[in-house]
Parts: sequence; structure tokens; C-alpha cells
Amino acid sequence: MKSNTALPKLNRRITIQEMGTFSDKLLILMNDIREQMLAPRPRKRAPSYTISQLAQLCGVDRTRINYVIGKEDSTLPKGSLQGSGKSRVFTLAETQDWIRAESNILMRPEGVLGDIIVVANFKGGSTKTTTAMSLAQGLTLRGKSVLVVDLDPQASLTELCGMYAEQDVAEEDTVLPLIYGDEENLGYAVKETYWKNLYAIPAATPISAAEFAIPKKVMQDRNFPFWRIIGDGLQPLREEFDYIIIDTSPSMSYLTINGLMAGNAMVMPLVPESLDFISSTQFWGLFADLCRTFANLEPNKAFDFVSVLLSKVDNGPSSAAPIVRSWSQRAYGDWLLPVEIPLSSVVGSEALEFATIYDIENWPGGKKTLDRIRDPFDEFCKLVDEEFIVKWQGANK
Repeated sequence: MKSNTALPKLNRRITIQEMGTFSDKLLILMNDIREQMLAPRPRKRAPSYTISQLAQLCGVDRTRINYVIGKEDSTLPKGSLQGSGKSRVFTLAETQDWIRAESNILMRPEGVLGDIIVVANFKGGSTKTTTAMSLAQGLTLRGKSVLVVDLDPQASLTELCGMYAEQDVAEEDTVLPLIYGDEENLGYAVKETYWKNLYAIPAATPISAAEFAIPKKVMQDRNFPFWRIIGDGLQPLREEFDYIIIDTSPSMSYLTINGLMAGNAMVMPLVPESLDFISSTQFWGLFADLCRTFANLEPNKAFDFVSVLLSKVDNGPSSAAPIVRSWSQRAYGDWLLPVEIPLSSVVGSEALEFATIYDIENWPGGKKTLDRIRDPFDEFCKLVDEEFIVKWQGANK
């Protein structure tokens, strides 16, 4: 027997005004959660390094470090003694001084401009932002000065740099004044971060306004080179920084187009899963259309290299990684880097604290577990750095 009882109709209608109120409430909640995630350390701090870690970064034996420290005329930092006075630790800044002085890593020659690397992928969860930040940190541990540029309104890279996008970043701190034409270059937006020799041009939600401001300029002037705004704004900074790393949003926005056209090189992180691989092919399809569009406008545009980095690689028995890896090898050939970033709970747990593998000083799982993740990142940074070192040496001849 059928029931004649009518179920109450749910009213799920939401007005634009109500959506705005919901967003305000959500923002308050997110700020509370952020404070909890960062507590009891409200601001990030760089790690310190033992003498063994310093020796490894410099590529020398620890006896060399002790020898230099013992020399009366040595100007290199001696670090600080801890515990019983037998162990010595070095700050990040001290470590970088040692790397520049004692390692055999070549630096950018005087008079040669630094290079711009754009990190791009249209698939969410591709580790794009983590890759950009880790690359930046890793390059500073090779003695380089690095500027990161956040072009994503979600501002995840800004958060990784230790800044609260909603609290610490105003509109005038972002790329917007350059977009509006109020500034001639991006020098005004460069900020120091908690990580020595790593600087940032931050982002915040308001940079979404660029997606309206740029086409407005094009409507006013059909010949306006809208794709050059960020690149032109970064040119003076290439004298100051060895590397400028741009993090883009996962969409073909005007800011993403600017980032892609500004880059001298491109890195695309790729998670070896079927859907991620398919998404990557869609990215290249859209990028190919973009290249055809600008072929006549920018006939000399070229990338020094394009690299695809397999990331979050699951090596478990039921993983799709082996199949997708083979697809990637066929699709990308020499573009596919010989190093992979494995899936790990180390990175997953640190993400809750807006951190990368380079921020971890001590890991409860032990040094071997930490090295299993950090070593591939070190190799990735070395590969990128050495690509440009060859270029810089050629330019200096």
C-alpha cells in the first residue's frame, strides 16, 4: 500500500548574496584552521645543518670543514657548538656561505642574466606548487639566489613562503600594480622570506582581477602585447637573481599565458596516474594552440628546455605507475627527467604545516626515510642547475 504522506520539499535555493555570506564565514573558518595548523609555530623558520650535512652539501669530507674552521685566517662562519660542545650546527645562511666558498658548484658569471623557469600543469594535485618551492629551496642550497613568483590566486606558493595570503598580502604587494600600469617593473613586489636567499612576489585572491584588467587593455588597444606584461616586469630582476621561478594556476588564464611566455624553461610535474596523464596531453594541446597563436607575434620565443618530472610516484604492487611511466617515456622522450619523486607520508604530513621536504629538520621515521625523498629532489635541482650552468658558461665566452 502506497503512502500518501508527502515528503517535505527541501529549499536548496541560494542567492548570490547568500553565497557571499557563506564565503565570508568560510574565510573565518579557514583562518582559524590555519592558525591551528601552524601552532605552536606561527611563522616558519629555516632548518639548521650538522657538520656532516654541511660537508655533504659542499661535496667535501667533514675533516675539510674542521680544518677550515680551525684556520686562524678563515672568514667562513664557524657555526655554534651544542650539547657538550662536541657537535656543531650551522644556520641556513652560514651553510649557504660555505657552499659558495667550498663546493665545486659553478655560479652564474658576472654580466650574465639569470633565468626564468615556469612550472605549469592544468591538473589539480599535480604537486606543481610544491615542486616550484622545493626547486627554489634546493637551488639556494647550491649557492644560488632565487625569486619565486606566485601567479595563482589560490596563493599556495605564498603560504609555503611563510606568508598568510589573506592577512600579510595586500593588492599592492602582488603583480596587480604592474598589470594596471602603475609600476614599470616588479621590483616593488619583491619580499624577503624565512629562507635565506629566497625571495618572493606573493599572490592573494585579488589577483583574479587581472583576468578582467588585461582583456580591458586589449579592448582599448588591439596591439597591446598582453602576454609580455609579467616577462617585461621581470627583466630588470634577472640581473639580481640567478633564478626566477614562476608558479602558475591550473588553467589557461591571462596570468598563466604571461608566465608561460616569460619563461626561459618549463617544468611540468606529472603524477603517473591515467587521468593525470590524459590531463597532461590536454595541457600540451592547449599550449600548442597558444604557440601557434604567438608564432608570428614572438618568432624568436624559445625554451632552453622543457622537463617533465614524475611526482608522487607510487611504487606499490597495484600502482598504475609502471604503465603510465611507459606512456610518458613514449610521449615525452628526452623531456622526461631521469629522476622521480616517490609518494611518501613524509611529504603528506608536512603539507599540513605548509612545508616542503627541505623544511624538515628531524623526521621521526629516521634519516633513511627522509633521504629517500630528499635525494631525488636534490638530484632534480642539480639537473636543472647544471642545464643553466652550461648555458651561462657559453654566454660568458
